[in-house]
Amino acid sequence: MARKKSRHSAAPQGKKAWGGRFTQKTNRLVEAFTVSVAVDRRLYAYDIQGSIAHCQTLGKARVLTAAETKTIVKGLQSVKKELERGRFRFTQQDEDIHMAIERRLTELIGPLGGKVHTGRSRNDQVALDIRLYLRDQLGQLTVHLENFQRVLVAKGKANRTVAMPGYTHLQRAQPLLFAHHLLAYVEMIERDKGRVRDAVARLNVMPLGSGALAGTNYPVDRLFTAKLLGFPSVTQNSLDAVSDRDFMIEVASALSITMMHLSRLSEELILWSSQEFRFVDLPDAFCTGSSMMPQKKNPDVPELVRGKTGRVYGHLVNLLTTLKALPLSYNRDLQEDKPALFDALDTVTASVEVLTELMRRLTLNREVLKQAVEGGGMLATEVADYLVGRGVPFREAHAITGRVVRAALDQDRELTDFSLQELQKFSLRIEKGLFARLTVMAAIDQKSQIGGTARARVEQRIKELERRLS
Repeated sequence: MARKKSRHSAAPQGKKAWGGRFTQKTNRLVEAFTVSVAVDRRLYAYDIQGSIAHCQTLGKARVLTAAETKTIVKGLQSVKKELERGRFRFTQQDEDIHMAIERRLTELIGPLGGKVHTGRSRNDQVALDIRLYLRDQLGQLTVHLENFQRVLVAKGKANRTVAMPGYTHLQRAQPLLFAHHLLAYVEMIERDKGRVRDAVARLNVMPLGSGALAGTNYPVDRLFTAKLLGFPSVTQNSLDAVSDRDFMIEVASALSITMMHLSRLSEELILWSSQEFRFVDLPDAFCTGSSMMPQKKNPDVPELVRGKTGRVYGHLVNLLTTLKALPLSYNRDLQEDKPALFDALDTVTASVEVLTELMRRLTLNREVLKQAVEGGGMLATEVADYLVGRGVPFREAHAITGRVVRAALDQDRELTDFSLQELQKFSLRIEKGLFARLTVMAAIDQKSQIGGTARARVEQRIKELERRLS
């Protein structure tokens, strides 16, 4: 490309772009301490996308000529290709990805590259890049979450007649369908997707044109820039646009809640796969063994998901703490926002992906589950509700059933072992119709209201979710 002379000269090779006011070279310790390119280099595609739109806006405002705009845009596209192909060479002078790209652009097209930053600050440039990045990455995360939901629905459908104990306080409470249990996580993930969408709606506002803090002296059409970049609106206050990161905190909050749900499922997988429960078998390919004990099969994946949850929570607290006392507008503290954000997003995405594949290959120990729902007073609530249906006030029905349960415990018997005559000693309202209620599937199907665990309801919900996720 032809090099053109420009009154906007670039910084000399090896000099800082902002170094004109300084008389001393930056201390090497300061350079090492302040550099961020290793972290923010992942923003390169979004930085170039924003720079191209900015140049086109400068061209529309006649700050750049048509020829200058074309040359800069082609130069930026060349830089992007180098980065994509791994041919881009970073230097010690590259403080961050933004300056690295501008430095390389200037090497390719000459001093004209120095015009790319006209009417722009790294403050609004960074704010734009992060929003573009998050908009893209959160869209991809939503796809992963939907894949996870599909696998949970499919696993529930394949085991839709399998009953399992439902728990409160980690004590067996009432029987329910295994599919119903899995669909609970589908509902949680649906809300997680909603929180991600809400976060995207609030961050999807274009900050470029805010300058360092007060706006820009150039007649740029910010709405034109927003249209080029696919933003529905622009920020309305330049100070706010460059200094706040509440949208990142909202994203970190949504990620933390998502991770909490993944951790709860992981905890159950750890319990269910233990020799004490034996409800499920985790696929060998997703477990590891012991270096000392040959018999061990450890649930490392769900354990790590559970462990990484605290890491994501920490990033949320990190962001909140970083921002809690910053005066307006920009402060260098905000450089610390990206490591937290990037790692939180990476961790959640990886956790969703690995749990999706683990759940796809999960197998149920149906015989163990069948035994687990038999006995143990699991049908006690059915006795109480039967009595209510016979006109007994619930509190009295609860007390009567409690005495039956106590007798069963004292005699080492199950509720279903009692004869009608024995049960009538506790209440004459009990008749033989009770025994039709005292089966696992009868107890499950009795709960047929919307959201209940009855087979018909679960089948219906599976079909609804399949249609929604198809």
